[in-house]
Amino acid sequence: MDARATHNSALYLFEKFEVGVVHLDALRTVLAMNDYARKVLPIGEKQPFDKLVSSFHPERSKSKVNFLLDQASRCPVGNETPMAMIINIPEQVLLIKVTRLANHLGATTGFVLVFYDVTQVVTQDDAPVDSQQRNRRLSRIPMVANHKVAFVDTADVLCLESQAHYTRILTPDGFHFCNLSISDLASRLDPAQFMRVHRCFIVNLQAVVELGREGSKTHIVLRGKHPAPIPVSRSEVAQLRAALGLMKRI
Repeated sequence: MDARATHNSALYLFEKFEVGVVHLDALRTVLAMNDYARKVLPIGEKQPFDKLVSSFHPERSKSKVNFLLDQASRCPVGNETPMAMIINIPEQVLLIKVTRLANHLGATTGFVLVFYDVTQVVTQDDAPVDSQQRNRRLSRIPMVANHKVAFVDTADVLCLESQAHYTRILTPDGFHFCNLSISDLASRLDPAQFMRVHRCFIVNLQAVVELGREGSKTHIVLRGKHPAPIPVSRSEVAQLRAALGLMKRI
């Protein structure tokens, strides 16, 4: 195996990940954490230390962390697959895994929450950083299925659809689930490649094959087998036409 292949291998990347570990009791109160978790989570702002773990996460991520713990609580004792989720924080994308701890009778005694900084997996080393948001652009989008995380190249993404706090990703293979919100993704995607044409939709401009109009409403048709047209907000029509080369940019 050459040096480049070794550098890009999953094992190499796994070895490079910094790991945060948080130990919780059965009530989800933080009992202890390792040094990296202390570095990433706002410990200094959250004294005294024994708070609910969701208190240490950004407001938009609290419901996701609680959902993850809820799901882990329902897992049978013999379940070998930890619950997994992706959350977005400034400058970083974290992969969180949670597993339940139980005593000899199978009763829950606590949880272990482990998180990895996977920013280097989903971004390019030379990717520009937004000067205000400090968010590094994504070159791959993390998706979750069956408690496993996979990554899809942004070039393979046709569109993104908001699903409340989560996002549905459309690729030529079909729809996939992403834990990140559409706003999180919008702030990290290349604006030269992706455009938010509606509050619920971001489209890959390279995937647009038709721009249509029905009455006063404008829509997009994408390449591939996706049958439904994508609505375009009136406020975005002119900018979209400019992005598609149909008029001068405004």
